[in-house]
Amino acid sequence: MVHQITAERLADMIDAGESITLVDTRQEDSYEGWHIRGAENVPFDPDEGFTDEHRARVDEASENGSIVAICGKGLTSTPFGIELEDHGYDDVRVVKGGMEDWSKVYEVVPTDTESEELVIVQVQRRAKGCLGYVVGSSESGRAAVVDPTRQTDRLKVVAEEAGLTIERVLDTHVHADHVSGGRTLADELGVPYHFGERASERDVEYDYEPLADGETIDIGGVEIEALHTPGHTTEMMNYRVDDEAVLTGDTLFVESVGRTELQFGDEDAADGAEMLYDSLHETLLELPEDTRVLPGHVSVSADGRYEVASPGDAVEARLSTLRDELDLLGLEKEAFVSRLVDNTPEKPANYERVIEINTGQATLEDEQEATELEMGPNNCAA
Repeated sequence: MVHQITAERLADMIDAGESITLVDTRQEDSYEGWHIRGAENVPFDPDEGFTDEHRARVDEASENGSIVAICGKGLTSTPFGIELEDHGYDDVRVVKGGMEDWSKVYEVVPTDTESEELVIVQVQRRAKGCLGYVVGSSESGRAAVVDPTRQTDRLKVVAEEAGLTIERVLDTHVHADHVSGGRTLADELGVPYHFGERASERDVEYDYEPLADGETIDIGGVEIEALHTPGHTTEMMNYRVDDEAVLTGDTLFVESVGRTELQFGDEDAADGAEMLYDSLHETLLELPEDTRVLPGHVSVSADGRYEVASPGDAVEARLSTLRDELDLLGLEKEAFVSRLVDNTPEKPANYERVIEINTGQATLEDEQEATELEMGPNNCAA
């Protein structure tokens, strides 16, 4: 009987450097679009059977140690694993739930803070590079959650383990690459849900409490100041936490800045880029240089590689470091706009449908649709 392992166990094996051969049995186009770093593609169709070519490709890829098979949902990798065992391979494992479950693996990373009272925990959705935050006070035990993904129980557990009670939920903007868990989490807990006040321009149909530029909310002695930073979207809010950090959503990443054409469209992307330039230079770069930048995403390549840091390491940088090292921040406005408009990456899969859901203009059919909409890494950086 083929031994199954969870996606979380696979992550642990990879991080520990265990000797495994990871075989992805999906078709080549699915593999090329998104796969785990180091995985070898051996497409397999159970109806066509296991062939000498399959065995040869496994032999060519395999090293000492276990063979771990993965596919989209476990539907082809499981019979593939059985075939391997039948052909004499004695240490074969299959990832339960496949790439669907891999897309839901999370890392929990406490962030260093100067204040002993201030708690900031970065919650990384490993395969997509989505970053959410639990922000609170260890003294009062009160907290807010910023940019939660739809696996809301993960955020509840993080807060509980930190000894915090979630009192507010905030989204930085209408996300285009994943289904937000903001409204759902707020409803589950019976707490206020916040967007920037200009979310009304995006036809957000959920009930929310709007935050104005410069408005501050208190979380048990921790102050969160809303900073309107349009560009990636018109309603984008960054959240400054005390005098230590700023949660930048999709305005400023550690490795890039937010793209602008997902809301504005290709024709008006330059308008968004001009807004983004002003937000960066007139708002964010005016903050103290030692401010810790905590973004809403980290770019993840098609082979699952973080562009900066590694899963389980804090994705962050000092503002002074980004000012000195991030090329985009040193450009004049015209060059900045040209760079963003002329070099747009591939758009996130299903982004228009995701936006409709995140504004409440459409409803998810079921969990299966949500999983399919979110498959693959995020593509929100310019």
